[in-house]
Order: sequence, then structure tokens, then C-alpha cells
Amino acid sequence: MKQTKFIFVTGGVLSSLGKGLSSASMGALLESRGLTVANLKMDPYINVDPGTMSPYQHGEVYVTDDGAETDLDLGHYERFTNQTCHKASNFTTGKVYEAVITKERRGEYLGRTVQVIPHITNEIKNRILRVADEKIDVVIVEVGGTVGDIESLPFLEAIRQLKYDLGADNCLFAHVTLVPFIKTADELKTKPTQHSVKELRSIGIQPDLLLARSDRALPNEIKQKIALFCNVPAGSVVSAPDVDCIYRLPLVFHDEGLDDLLSKKLNIWARHPDLSVWADIVDRFKNTEREATIGIVGKYVHLIESYKSLNEALVHGGMTHRARVNLKYISSDELEEGKLEAIEGCDAILVPGGFGERGSEGKISAVRYARENKIPYLGICLGMQMAVVEFARNVLNLEKANSREFDSETPHPVIDLMEAQKEITEKGGTMRLGKYPCIIKPGSLAHRIYDAEEIEERHRHRYEVNSDYVEQMAAAGLRAMGMSPNGALCETVELDDHPWFFGCQFHPEYKSRPTRPHPVFVAFVRAALEHRRGKDEVLEQNDSEGEAELAGAILQAPPGGVSPES
Repeated sequence: MKQTKFIFVTGGVLSSLGKGLSSASMGALLESRGLTVANLKMDPYINVDPGTMSPYQHGEVYVTDDGAETDLDLGHYERFTNQTCHKASNFTTGKVYEAVITKERRGEYLGRTVQVIPHITNEIKNRILRVADEKIDVVIVEVGGTVGDIESLPFLEAIRQLKYDLGADNCLFAHVTLVPFIKTADELKTKPTQHSVKELRSIGIQPDLLLARSDRALPNEIKQKIALFCNVPAGSVVSAPDVDCIYRLPLVFHDEGLDDLLSKKLNIWARHPDLSVWADIVDRFKNTEREATIGIVGKYVHLIESYKSLNEALVHGGMTHRARVNLKYISSDELEEGKLEAIEGCDAILVPGGFGERGSEGKISAVRYARENKIPYLGICLGMQMAVVEFARNVLNLEKANSREFDSETPHPVIDLMEAQKEITEKGGTMRLGKYPCIIKPGSLAHRIYDAEEIEERHRHRYEVNSDYVEQMAAAGLRAMGMSPNGALCETVELDDHPWFFGCQFHPEYKSRPTRPHPVFVAFVRAALEHRRGKDEVLEQNDSEGEAELAGAILQAPPGGVSPES
């Protein structure tokens, strides 16, 4: 039986250095050599999972096929590799302590004193080893937080022990650190990296390689200086500069020799890497032939990490058409104040998922603007529900129609908690989470998008379209064309007499990858480009007419030129 190899990725100096993208890029490099990888993220906060955390605190909550609410880095893992993450791919300090306390209450520790070492660290190690199986060649484990924080200490102790448990040839420590450029000194500074590695070594972990983050590539003399003070070979200091496209990272790391380094240090034999797919992706990102502006209307737009998967899915859709997608973030709160000029000029409008009443009226205003002005519209989860509410109010004339989430006394709860939904969500608590099937009606926009009559998509919501209103809406032009297999739950809606208007209760962005752009975003970006082309043709026609009118005025003008009135 083969021995699975482990790469442990830690971070130092400060947060948001890119451990997740670095881990995902390592996975891409190893896959390019024919290896099978799995990623794991360990988060040091005491929340059981990020599902109840504010997007301002944590960014996007990523959802897996099996219904786990996880860290957004799992989205990077899936976008950069061929793996499908699952519940075991992410755990927190809260989950670890919850499991240990439950075992203690059941008497599994036979009355012993329960301690961080060995009980907490053993639980962490068991969860790491659980990800590995005989099909996985390499498990890449990202340790959340920053070295030196008290929260991360049990995780660091656990991975220190694992290197001795599994053997030095089967484990590798990669440390992501910062090499800042100080403008006033015109110099790259290595001291933060030195201190970070010193902190790591003080708890018994000697990094095998360093991923040195900077705003530029590191010269050899800086690499040699870091190597000297951090006790690693100069060849094990890998430059990780800022890039204009995150999908360039596997190519940058390959040029730095990172995949060779990983193979040698883990004693892995593998084929020569094939990175042509990443070169093509970067080429499509850089060399665009057209562009479109898509307005994203939400209440978390001040922190775009809240919509990370959505942003990337739109980029993927643009790559398919060799188009640059300009994302314009529009606060739904501002639209509630009547500032519709913020949405004018967009080639398409998207209202993403979310929770809570704040900003809902602004989202409804955005839907109405898109519907009445024939602008391509995509509503995801709450965005679809807001489209239903807008249609009920302004087309069906159902006064005060609303979602029960926002108005428990509404006379027309077109969005409500359904009994069928309650039965489905038992395993997800109060939410419908994870992958569910959807049956699509032939001849619909949904069918043209997917070219399939049955699909599976990931969900994350509590409320559904009220089935009592589905027929009434369909008669007026808003049709439910995607339904759950039992016909009880509305999954997609689309609008008659509109160029492109689509709402889905699920989250297609979770399944989009640069190598396999999601069909919803491919179709949505195409609609935005067509709308842009139509606007440009009208402008060109108006310009031509204006030029002809001016030319006629010049021909008819008396000697001396065109009069001021002309």
C-alpha cells in the first residue's frame, strides 16, 4: 500500500498573504505531473464553522456538494484542481474541541484528565489523516492564522508530531512569509521573514521551503540572504510575487522550480508537467477582444471577498468569450435611497445571494430596472427571490408582496418557508445545504443554458418560492422552468418577452472553474456582450446620423462656415 505524502502550509508575519492560493497552486502543479491531490484547511477560530459568521469578518462561505459550510479557500482548491472538496476538507478549533468534549462526556477517555496534548492534538492528527486514502498521492494541509498567534498553537504542535509519526520523507513544511519593499529605502527587507521563521522554529518546526511574498520577484542575493538566516538552501526560497491574474501562479511557481522542489523533497517520481491549460487560461485573461460591464448589486460590496466565487465565475465566463468582464459593485443600500444612476450604463445586472432585510428594497429596484429596460439579469438565491417579489408587486399588483423572511405579516408571502423544504433540510439544520437535483423543462432558457434536462447544483438558503403563486406568475410571464424532482420546489425562473432574464435558487458559482466555466455564467456574459454590442451599434448609428446632419449643414452653410445656430 502506497504512503500518502503531506505538505503543511503555514503563514507568517500577517494574514491574507495568499496561503490558500499558494496551496491551490501547489495542487495544480502536482496534478500537472499526473498526481492525485486533496486539500485540507484548518481554521483556528472557535466557531464550529463559518456559516454563522459575518461576511465582513470571514468573507464568503463556500458550500460543498455534501452540504458543508466552509472556508472560502476551499473554493480556490476546487478551482485550481480536479478535486471535489467535502465535509472533511475543512475543520475549525471549535469542531475539534466539540468532538473532544463529546468523547469526554461519553466516558471514552476513561476518567483521564483531558488536555491539549495529547487529546486535542490527537483529534487534529486524526482529522488530517482521515483525508488521505489509497487514491490520494499528496494531501496539502493549510494551517489558518499566523505563526505566533496563540490560536494556531495546537495545529502547529499536531503537524510537528505528524512529521515524526509519518517520517521526514513523507512530510514537508512550506512557510508563506512576507518580504516587503520599503519605498523610502528603495530596498526589500528580509527581517520580517527571519522573525517569522524564528517563531516557527521555536515550536519545533523547521520549514523545508519558503514562499516569499512580495510585490516583485526576488533577486538571487535576497534569496541567499533569506536562506542563510532561515537555515534553508537557497534553492528552497521560492519567489511569490504579485500577479495580474491569479491563474498565472502555477506558471510562476513552475518557473521558480517549485514542482521539482516538492517532488525531490517528498521523494516522488512523476511525469514531466503539462501546464498548457494554465498558459491558455492566462492568455484568454490577458488578450481580450471585447468587454462588458456587469453591475453586482448587494450589501457586502465593500468587501469583495464576500463574493469571491461569484467574481471568479464571471471571470471564467469572460474567458470563454475572450472578453474582459468589468465588475461594478453597487450598494443595494444606495439604490434604496433612489440613486439609480449607480446602475445606469451596466451591460447586465446581477443580484447575488444573501441574508437579512437590509438592502432588499434596493435589490428589488435593481430587478425592476433590469426588467423594464430589457437589461440581462441574473438573480442567484436571494437574487431570484427578489425577482419574484418585484414581479408580484409590479406586474401581478399584489400589494405589499414580500418574503416572509423580511415581513412576517405580508399578505402575499411569495417567498416562504415551505413544509417540503423543512423535510429536506433536516440534515442541514434550518437550511437547505449542498447538492440537489433539478429537472429542467425542454425549450426553456434554462435548457438552452445547460443543454440538459436534469442537473445538480449546490444550495444554501432557508426560504423558497411559495408554490401557491407559481401558476399565477406563469400566466403573467414569469415561469418556473426548473423544479425539484417531486415538483414541489421552484429552482429556476425566467421571464417571457425579455432578452435574458434568469433566476436560480441554487449557487452555480460554487461549481465554476477556469478549466470548466459554468454554463450559467458563460450564457450570462454572452448576453451582457450582446447587450453591449447593441448599445454600441445604436451609438454608432447615432454618431453617423449626427455626422451626416453636420455634413449637410456645412454644405448648406453660406461662405464663412456653419452658423452658431447650426
